[in-house]
Amino acid sequence: MDGLRWLLLLFGLLVIAGVYVYSRREKKPSAEDAQVGDRVEPSLDAADAVDDNPEDDPDAPSFDEDADDDASETLPGDDTPQKIVTVRIVAREKKSFAGDELVLSMRGIGLRHGKFGIFHRYDGNDESRTVFSAASLVEPGSFDLQNIKGQKIPGISLFLVLPGPVECVEAFDLMLAAARALTQTLDGELLDESGSTLSIQRERYLREEIIQFQHSRLVS
Repeated sequence: MDGLRWLLLLFGLLVIAGVYVYSRREKKPSAEDAQVGDRVEPSLDAADAVDDNPEDDPDAPSFDEDADDDASETLPGDDTPQKIVTVRIVAREKKSFAGDELVLSMRGIGLRHGKFGIFHRYDGNDESRTVFSAASLVEPGSFDLQNIKGQKIPGISLFLVLPGPVECVEAFDLMLAAARALTQTLDGELLDESGSTLSIQRERYLREEIIQFQHSRLVS
């Protein structure tokens, strides 16, 4: 009987110790939880640098769809204000474009695959003079040309950073002309930066903003 009592006592102590350890673990946040809390979602701003694998480049830009694309901003360490203007082309009825057809259409209007794995319209053949760019709406925005066949892409974002290598309004008109050509070729929908149909009124408003931005740079 004494042996049985000692065995039961030992078992009770083990149960109490197990409950204590478990309660301590429940109160202490796990390393995985801490990593989830600190995770930063990728976002895509204007691009101008050559790497077909942007995920390996810590300086590669990314798109943030919630950002104010029309807002003027000044980059850190740079006193020159910049303005980003964006439009989107999406497939109708919430469908997707075939990746290879989309790439062929962009190449067909003179866009070239380059820096950060996205497409660009250059001023001439100088790849350091980007007029505007086109990125996928699928994060991180780059196009994997090696595996483009069979890919489904819901849309693209065309964006320009002002000031650029050409006059501001001219750059805007070039981007809109390319956007309309792609929209017609792909039978897609042309939207503004907020996802609404790009109306004539909205286009005029964007152009007026660009003219004011250009004027503010000339008088400053």
